[in-house]
Parts: sequence; C-alpha cells; structure tokens
Amino acid sequence: MRTSSTFAEIAELLRHRHLILDGGMGTMIQTYKLEEGDFRNDALRGHDKLLKGNNDLLSITRPEIVREIHKKYLLAGSDVIETNTFSATTIAQADYALEGIVDEINRASVRVAKEAAAQVMAEQPKRRCFVAGAIGPTNRTASLSPDVNNPAYRAVTFHQLEQAYYEQALTLAQEGVDILLVETIFDTLNAKAALFAVERMFQETGVRLPVMVSVTITDQSGRTL
Repeated sequence: MRTSSTFAEIAELLRHRHLILDGGMGTMIQTYKLEEGDFRNDALRGHDKLLKGNNDLLSITRPEIVREIHKKYLLAGSDVIETNTFSATTIAQADYALEGIVDEINRASVRVAKEAAAQVMAEQPKRRCFVAGAIGPTNRTASLSPDVNNPAYRAVTFHQLEQAYYEQALTLAQEGVDILLVETIFDTLNAKAALFAVERMFQETGVRLPVMVSVTITDQSGRTL
C-alpha cells in the first residue's frame, strides 16, 4: 500500500510547531444572512423541499461564499481547512431528498477548498495549506434508540452507516484531499463505522491518507465539549 506524502509533510511541520485547524463553517455561513434562493441553482429550482440551512449545498450554488470562508480561516492562520461536507452523506441528505447529488456536493466542496488553499499558497509562497475531507457524524445514532418506548429500535444500521461513510470517503480521496477528518462524532459506534469505512477504502484503493477524529462529548455539568 502506498502512503500519502502528507504524512511526512505534517510530521516535519509538527517537529517545529503546532498546526492550526479552522473553525466552524456553519457559524460563518450564518453571517451572510442567506435565503432560500441561495441554496438553489437551475437544477434545484423546482425541488419540492425547503433547502435553506443545507449548508453543504452552497459549495454548488454559492461556491464563492464557501471559498471566501475557507480563505478567511487560512489568512487568520489556519494550516488545515475542512471541506464543506459535514452533511454530505446519503443518510444526512435524505432529509432534503438529495441523496442523488451527494457525490456532486462532495466533489464541489473539495474543489472549492483546494482553490482557496492554492490562492493563499500562491500569495504566501512559504505557506503549506492542507485540505481535510470532513466526514460528518450524520443525523442518526447507531447506539441509541430515538424512540423512548422502544429501546431496541435503531434508526440506522452499522452497515448503512459504513456504506454511506465509505462512499463519502472515497469521493473525498478521489478529489485529492490531504487528510480525512471524521468530524464531531457524538456516538462511538458511528465513529467505528466511519473508521471501518475509511480503512476499507484504503485497502481497496491502495493509498493511505492521514486520518483525524474529532469527538463531541457532554460532561457532568451538561456542557458540550
């Protein structure tokens, strides 16, 4: 199996300093005060579900906004920016009946992020900016039942999660991300499915990328960390 050169690049940088990850995409998008029309293009003009709030779609419909946000983080000092793909799985996009364009969303998001990184590196030749392919947690949990009256019920299976994560990871890797980031995982079984999917993708493609995991937990006071 071939190992990505990103491993060596990151290891060398970490010998000298910490690397900085960007911040939230959603909170930055909120500052633009977007409306329903911003989340639609010609292909989605007649889509019968409301799309406002489906931020991943903006990589297709308003890529200049996503690119600008990425660039703001890079210019503020981030070494790593995350693709705008927090909900770009078939499971999460099912809420908007947009499972069919998940591949397009992921590819567009990587392109926009890489464009921003390339622009900053051209302006600041000594910089090395990395793009992390964000693999979101989905909006379903494999460990808990959403039905308090049926503790055994699950809204999603491990296999369904693994397949959705695999498809997203494969597309992100094909488009050339430097890192894969299993992001804001709130369920360790979801995390296991994501990492299982990523490893399957590595084995099938023969190329291994660096992998990061970010986890959100709640402490005993109820604070989300």
